[in-house]
Amino acid sequence: MWSIAFTGGGTGGHIYPGLAVACGLKRKLGCRIFWIGSRIKMDRSIVEAAGLDFFPIPAGKLRRNFSFKNFGDFFKVAAGFFAARKILKREKPALLFSKGGFVSVPPCAAASSLGIKVFTHESDYSPGLATRINARFALKSGGNIITAYRETVEKFPRHIRRRALVMANPVRAEFQNADPLAGRAFLGARRDDRILLVLGGSQGAVELNRLVEASLEELVQMYLVVHQTGFRESAPPSLAGYKPYPYINAELPQVLAAAELVLCRSGAGTIWECATAGKPMVLLPLSGSGTRGDQVENARFFEKAGAAVALPPDRRNPEDLIRIIRALAEDEKKRRALAEASAKIGAGNGTADIVALLADSAKAPPKEAP
Repeated sequence: MWSIAFTGGGTGGHIYPGLAVACGLKRKLGCRIFWIGSRIKMDRSIVEAAGLDFFPIPAGKLRRNFSFKNFGDFFKVAAGFFAARKILKREKPALLFSKGGFVSVPPCAAASSLGIKVFTHESDYSPGLATRINARFALKSGGNIITAYRETVEKFPRHIRRRALVMANPVRAEFQNADPLAGRAFLGARRDDRILLVLGGSQGAVELNRLVEASLEELVQMYLVVHQTGFRESAPPSLAGYKPYPYINAELPQVLAAAELVLCRSGAGTIWECATAGKPMVLLPLSGSGTRGDQVENARFFEKAGAAVALPPDRRNPEDLIRIIRALAEDEKKRRALAEASAKIGAGNGTADIVALLADSAKAPPKEAP
């Protein structure tokens, strides 16, 4: 059976959008899909749970600044290239689709060296280093660079822009028609409970967790607070009206559908899932020296579009958070306006367009690997 290769990983934001495309392709073409990813246990478990074959390779981190760790990671990247090339030569996929992350660079390089078309998708408002590198392999191999935002295209060099396509972000089909009653049943919530859903990402968010916990006594007066905390060492507070979960997996689309308001980071995967569900958001973008600023840019776009309220770093205290949540809780008209703007963005779900592009490209038989 002929096949199509996928790559990406490191966070759920690099995997779940890719799975949306992979599952769409599998339904449309009936082909075999396999995934080349890192040795992170979470990555493998998510991909295999979707019924795809998973091949791990060594993965080294790419850094913009000087670090002695770069020397060791260089050899990991090189080892990842040869491991990926061996897999691709053996499996002979019709094309490779990348959802980014450091692990995606060696497979994209290997695919390009074998004459396999590379397609790379950027979820964030500005392209990360991995996507900037992968764009060169896409250009060389005759593939495409796909972005979620039109403005992102302008951030690439001119010679790469001609191969760039704007197709929004892929989101899993489960988020499009999720059942809010099923979400309430999972939570044990009553029909009239107003739900504030707090999402810190698949790995949690320490800053967000601390801020929510410091504000809980006020928040539970307004909402049933459902909090995806991430896996943590200390036990969360025990308080009526507060439901903490280390991780909400298959039930997340239904829980999101049941929520009146979402408080979250502004990673691309999370905010586009919320937009697909048409949810108003309060965003706390990850910022500071440990990030390249992509979440700040994502939050700025959604706030400017009228789909979210962003909380800047200098206002991240319990008083300001409670004030913003209370203002939205008491203003149904404002919540509705945010929800409508959010749904307008989410209506541009890129899964179908990307699936169509890849399916059309995959019709051509793959080249024999040299």
